Amino acid sequence: MKVLNKRYVKFAVAGVLAAGLISIPVKAAFIATEQQIAGANVVVDEYCQNVASGVVQETSVETEPAPEQTPAQPEVTPAPQPEDDNDGHVKLNLNYSRLGIASKVDTYLNVRKKPSESAKIVGKMTKNAGCHIYKIKKGWAKIVSGNVTGWVKSSYIVTDSKAEELATKVGRECVEINTNSLRVRALPTTDAPIYSVVSEGEEFVIRKEHLTMDFVNKMIKQQKISKEAIERAGGMEAIQADLDNWICITVDDEHAFVAKEYITEQYSLKRAVKVGTLSSGGSDGVSSSQVSIAEYAKQFLGNRYVWGGSSLTNGADCSGFTMSLYRKYGHSLPHNAAAQAGVTRSVSSPKPGDLFFYSNGSRINHVAMYIGSGLVIHASNPSDGIKISNAYYRKPVKIGRVMN
Repeated sequence: MKVLNKRYVKFAVAGVLAAGLISIPVKAAFIATEQQIAGANVVVDEYCQNVASGVVQETSVETEPAPEQTPAQPEVTPAPQPEDDNDGHVKLNLNYSRLGIASKVDTYLNVRKKPSESAKIVGKMTKNAGCHIYKIKKGWAKIVSGNVTGWVKSSYIVTDSKAEELATKVGRECVEINTNSLRVRALPTTDAPIYSVVSEGEEFVIRKEHLTMDFVNKMIKQQKISKEAIERAGGMEAIQADLDNWICITVDDEHAFVAKEYITEQYSLKRAVKVGTLSSGGSDGVSSSQVSIAEYAKQFLGNRYVWGGSSLTNGADCSGFTMSLYRKYGHSLPHNAAAQAGVTRSVSSPKPGDLFFYSNGSRINHVAMYIGSGLVIHASNPSDGIKISNAYYRKPVKIGRVMN
C-alpha cells in the first residue's frame, strides 16, 4: 500500500479526526493568561456604548469590507491527490477503515441516537463533514465524527472510494492549536499586538503557509495596522527575520498570525458537532423564550455567510445573523457587533440566547449566540457559513443578555 509523500503526512491525521479516532474535547471554558485581553472589558463596554449611542460612527468599527465582498483566493497549496493502493483505496491513516462524507445535503445532516427519524438528535454534520462508518443497515449508517456517535440516513452520505476521492476536494489545510490560551497576533512576531486568545484543540483554516513580505504588507493595509503598532513589533526588518516561524490563519472573517511551534498542520475534514434539545425551567432558571430562540437559531446551521447580509436563509454576517434572530422575537438590535455589545446587559454565567462578543485586540469584531452546553452558533466566514463552535474558541470580551 502506498503512503502519501512527506509533505502531506498531515493528510493521514485528517482521516483519524474524521473517523473520530482522535477525539478533541470541547471545553466549556478556559482561562486566558493574557492581561491585555482579560482586562479589556471596561474599555470595551465604554467603547460599545459610544458606538450604540452614535458617539462613534458604526462605519469606524466594522472590519475592512474588501475581503468579504470580493474574497481573495486562499494562497495555499492545493490539496494533494493521494496515491492509491492496489485496491484503489487511499491510505488515510493506519487505523482507518471506512470513510463517509455528508455531501448529499444542502446545509446539515442530523445525527440521531437511534436509527429512526423520531429518535433524539445528538449532533449535526454540516455539508461535507467527514465521519467513520461502523455499519450500514436498512438505510441508516452508524457513524462517529469528532465527539459525536450516532445514526444518520445513509442516502445523504457518500462512502468508501467515492468519499476518499471527495476528501481531496472538500478538505481544508488547517492548523490545530496545541497549547491552551494561545495568543494569536496581528503581525508575525511575538511583539505584535494580540489579535485574540484561542483555546487548545481548536482548528483554524490556513490562509497562507509560506509567508512573504508582500503578503504581510497586504495584511497590514487590509487590517489597517498602524505604524506605531509596527514599530512596537520591532519594525519590518524584525518581522522579516522571523517570517519562517509563522503561519497566517483565518479567524472568522479576518486573518491573524500564529507561531508554528504551537500548532500542528493537517489536512482536515469538517466534523460533526454535539447538540441536544434544550428545556426551560429547572434549577438553572432558563426561560422558555431563551430556549426558543436558541432552538430557532439551529435551523439555519450551514446557511451562507454574506458580508453586510441579514437574511437567515440567503446569507448574513455575524451581527446580521443575531440581529435577524432577535427581530423574530420582537427585539431590535443594530447591525453592528460592537453596537450590539453596547445595548446588551453584561452577565457572567451565560444562558441560551445570550450573545458572546469577541475582539481583535482593539475593537469588538465578532458576535455569536450561545445555545447551551458550552456552544455558540454564528455566521463565521464565507468558507464555513453559519456554524456551531465551542463558545470559548476565542476568549470573549463580553457576554451580553437581551431577553430574560
